[in-house]
Amino acid sequence: MSMSAPPPDAARLDAARLDAGAPAREAGLWSDAWRQLRRNPLFLVPAVVIALFTVMAVFPGLFTRTDPRACDLSRSLLRPRAGHWFGYDLQGCDYYAKVIHGARVSMTIGIATVAGTALVAVVLGTLAGFYGGIVDTLIARVTDVWFALPTFLGAVVVLAVLGGNGLPQLTLVLVLFGWPTMTRLMRSAVLTVRDLEYVTAARALGAGDLRLMARHVLPNALAPVIVYGAIRVGIVIAAEATLSFLGLGLQLPAISWGLMIAGAQPRLLSAPHLLLFPGLFLSVTVLAFVLLGDALRDAFDPRLR
Repeated sequence: MSMSAPPPDAARLDAARLDAGAPAREAGLWSDAWRQLRRNPLFLVPAVVIALFTVMAVFPGLFTRTDPRACDLSRSLLRPRAGHWFGYDLQGCDYYAKVIHGARVSMTIGIATVAGTALVAVVLGTLAGFYGGIVDTLIARVTDVWFALPTFLGAVVVLAVLGGNGLPQLTLVLVLFGWPTMTRLMRSAVLTVRDLEYVTAARALGAGDLRLMARHVLPNALAPVIVYGAIRVGIVIAAEATLSFLGLGLQLPAISWGLMIAGAQPRLLSAPHLLLFPGLFLSVTVLAFVLLGDALRDAFDPRLR
């Protein structure tokens, strides 16, 4: 005796169930990661440190009422003392106030650069991974060419063309030479996700490419980019300090930890506090972002749980 055929919409119902699994999978990934992160001291400690430095960058007046540009040459290079815990710089400016206000440049350039880099990487990496073929090949070849460009030499050339060493110009240069690695990460993640069952089911139900990428591919492919982005903020902050130290980055009268470290170089023995405090703040900030990235990696990778 022959069995009755399944109703014509059975396949569509099964596909709909698979499609409904995509948000559940996405929700499970993020909720599981958050559940692990909030119990992990290696996430909580750097998160608190980063939050503190962010508040310091946005509201420096909460930490000091002293104008960092109110200088008195009679106090030049005075060492730390009660009421002036970080001492004074060569111009007689309160060094604690300068270090506090220096957080704004470092945090701004780090977050702005990574945000701009992530925007480029998400767009190019998603297109390359989702469509493949000639789109993937073209983006891959451009990425290869960009990898071959020397970063510091390219930065000098671009800054010379732009005609300035301000915060916008330096951010643009760091984005310009920082997007290839993140783009490749995004492409690899999209390649992993694009052929999963719920994406295939959504495509069978008639979802367009834009909906597939926005609703089903991107939410499940962003984790590696978020992890790398957190680490990248620390790298960018260190890169800005390096460029400023070499005279290729920000210029006076800007206030940044890199410029302060550069100014301390000739006076390491006579005034070590000029290097100690901005170097300490810079190191703690970079370390916090690196630890944050490591904690995010462990939370988003099920194999490391």
